[in-house]
Amino acid sequence: MTSYSSSTPLPQTIGKPATRALHAHSIYTLEELCMKSLEEVKAYHGVGPKAIKILSVALHTHQLAFRVD
Repeated sequence: MTSYSSSTPLPQTIGKPATRALHAHSIYTLEELCMKSLEEVKAYHGVGPKAIKILSVALHTHQLAFRVD
């Protein structure tokens, strides 16, 4: 699997509330997540500091990043 795969799933370890929050904003993959800013994602109800850390590491691992405004 390459780091530019068009369908890298979200990490399952972020927890159900964070997963539901991201799905509510039509975010199902890391590629979709990197279209959002860190501040925007932090504001989603259900996405806490633990989920943000896990998501940040996953993005970095796949050579992706949150959008910079």
